[in-house]
Amino acid sequence: MCPRLLQIGPFTVYGYGLMLAVGFILGSYLLSSELKRKGLDQNLGNTITLIALVAGIVGSKILFLIEDWSYFLADPIGMAFSPSGLTFYGGFLLATFSIYLYLKKRSIPFFSVADAIAPGLLLAYGIARIGCHLAGDGDYGYPTSLPWGTDYSNGTFPPSIAFRNVPEVARQFPGGIIPDNTPLHPTPVYEFLICGILFWILWRVRRTIEPEGKLFMLYLMFAGGERFAIEFLRINPRLALGLSEAQLIALALIGLGLYGWSALSKKP
Repeated sequence: MCPRLLQIGPFTVYGYGLMLAVGFILGSYLLSSELKRKGLDQNLGNTITLIALVAGIVGSKILFLIEDWSYFLADPIGMAFSPSGLTFYGGFLLATFSIYLYLKKRSIPFFSVADAIAPGLLLAYGIARIGCHLAGDGDYGYPTSLPWGTDYSNGTFPPSIAFRNVPEVARQFPGGIIPDNTPLHPTPVYEFLICGILFWILWRVRRTIEPEGKLFMLYLMFAGGERFAIEFLRINPRLALGLSEAQLIALALIGLGLYGWSALSKKP
């Protein structure tokens, strides 16, 4: 792992931050390209990207603080302003709602813009996951004997700490402590590859799916299905029915996508 890619004096380039920036830039470029194809103002893409960036970070942090409420109460300032602790779904939900309000205020059709956002958003998410992989921030999966099992011992959240509250794994190792160099499923890389394939599909069909909104509904189903599946390999705690918080949200997105697809299919 390589949390710090480059350091020149006081200036440091972090792997996660770099990949997050690359994802936003590429997503913004694809959005502007699609807005131009649809005959909408290309400058709208820059505004939407800015809204997504600000609301995404705020929403991600809010959901993270809710998830770790006891730690937040113990150290509210430190937790709130820590650069770590960003939960994607919190950012996605707040950013989507914020963009909806902005477009409604300007009387711009939400679904037209949402369809333009969908392919780039999926690809940007996959690229950001490479940042998680480089950081070794705990988004990795369970131990594996597969040849591509990855050593995350140099990451920001080593396995010996990450698996401390995962007894079904910890009990398999002496003293209940998993060695930091244990090969693990590189789930961020899995997500990057899956998102790349799903992006390619959305990009291929974006011109043919009608009416407006159905491409975004397909994105919801793709993004929810990808995350639901990958969570079975990750170490996130299970909340209900043996499913993690991310899986429950993913199911909601899949359901919303299916409902929206069905409703829009009835439109002439």
